[in-house]
Parts: sequence; structure tokens; C-alpha cells
Amino acid sequence: MAGISRGTPPEPPQASADPLVTLASLPGVADSVDSVRKGVDRVYGHRVMRRRSNEVTSEAALRGARGSAALSGADWALEEVRRRTDFGVEGEPRTVGAALRLTAEAGQLLSVWRQSPLRVLARLHLVAVSGGGRSADEAGRAADETVGRPRLGKEPVDEPLIELPLPDADEVAGRLDGLARLLLAGSEAPALVTAAVVHGELLALRPFATCNGLVARAAERIVLIGSGLDPKSICPAEVGHAELGRAAYVAALEGYVSGTPEGVAAWIAHCGRAVELGVRESTAVCEALQRGAA
Repeated sequence: MAGISRGTPPEPPQASADPLVTLASLPGVADSVDSVRKGVDRVYGHRVMRRRSNEVTSEAALRGARGSAALSGADWALEEVRRRTDFGVEGEPRTVGAALRLTAEAGQLLSVWRQSPLRVLARLHLVAVSGGGRSADEAGRAADETVGRPRLGKEPVDEPLIELPLPDADEVAGRLDGLARLLLAGSEAPALVTAAVVHGELLALRPFATCNGLVARAAERIVLIGSGLDPKSICPAEVGHAELGRAAYVAALEGYVSGTPEGVAAWIAHCGRAVELGVRESTAVCEALQRGAA
């Protein structure tokens, strides 16, 4: 699995091999997995979740979208995101609108993800670039041919936060195919490990012309929900990624891309810490609901 991050297409998963389980055995990863599991269990056990879980889910979605948009350069206050309805086709409003749409869409794609992760990634990109009141399909027809498909040849990528070397189109195609086969083969690895690898691989590849960070974080959300770790989507990792900061996010990604055991383990731990901060955010929401303050 580390070969994915060094830039060579992964080998097809062997019947007796589970590369994600290998990553789960890296030093420190088990501690991260255990800490995340305990945190998630605590927030799911909160008394507010028995009757008002839908409200917590809605609030987590809003806060998660705000966090993802912040990492893509649109760092708006939560109340600004809450009150605005005019998400235009350019600049920061477009980024925030894309994050909101992706967060809403993620929970609708679980069954498709289990059958075709690449189809879901294409759909997420369509959703991210749609706007101005148009559906994603309409936007896909109206926009240029790069929308909803991995880049070809020397097509440029607009992802200013990530300045790592950009893999070429052939490498992107091979590694996306390898990632999809790995996911379809199934794994006994903890959800955190799988989610971190999906997130890191998409950021490393930047397969689309735009919105790669937004799509990668939405894909991480899908894995966390679909795995059963966070079935109600109340633990927004995007909140934690934003709170930890863009510099730490990029530094941790550099570790993943290095392909070293230490670097990959550090990326997984970073993603675990992000989930824990998302848990803390939703715990605060539960407490506010219990007090009648939200």
C-alpha cells in the first residue's frame, strides 16, 4: 500500500493480502483507531442522540461543510454560512456552496460507493462544480469536458492549497483503478485507516481539474458513514481538519505522499485527530441542545 504514495500504481490485491490491514499495524495507528472509536461511542451515547439525532446530524453537516470550505480557501464564520443563500458561481461563495452540496450528497451515495467508487467520485465532482440553480447533470452538460472525469494529458489543475508534485494522467488512472479495486475487494482494516487512505490518495492524485480537496473530504465522509463508524454522520472530520489548520494538513499529507511508514502513520493519526475534534464539536452541539441553547 505504501507503493501507492510513492507514485507507482498498486498491484492488484492478492487473495491473502490486505494492504490496509498492514497500514493499521503501523506504530501509533492502533492508538489512533482506539481513541477515535471511544470518542465516537461517547457522542453516540449522549442522551440527546436518543431523540434529537437528526438535529445533530444537520448541524454536523453544516459545520463540516464550513470546515471543508475553509480548507479550500473560503474561511467563513459559521453564522455566515448558516444565513447565506446566495452561493454564486465564482470565488468564495462558489466554494462554500460546493462544500454544502457535497455534504448533502455524501449520504445519498453509500450504496453506489460499495459497487463503484469511481462512479461516486465522478458524481461528487459534478455536484461540486454545479451551481446557479442548475442540477449537477445540467452543469456537467454545460461545462467543459473535464467535469466529472479524471484529467487527461497535461490538463491543468486548480488546487492552490496543495503544491506537491502533480502525478501525470497515466499515473492518476492507474492509481485510481488500484484504489477502486482495493476498496471493492474489502478489508478488515478499521474505518479510520480506509478513510485516511481514500482521503490522502485523492489529495495526492488531484484527479480532477478543480475541487479535489472538497471531493477528497467528501469521500472520507462517505467511508466513515458507510463503514458503520459514524452511520448518522455526526462526527465531521472536516471540522477537525480545519481546526488543526491548513499548514498541519499539508504537512501531514506530505508524510502520506512520502510513502514511508512514519509518514503514512502520521497522516492516519492526523485524520484520527480530525475525527476526534469533529466528535468534540458534535458533543458541544448535544450539550447546547440539552440546555435549550441551540
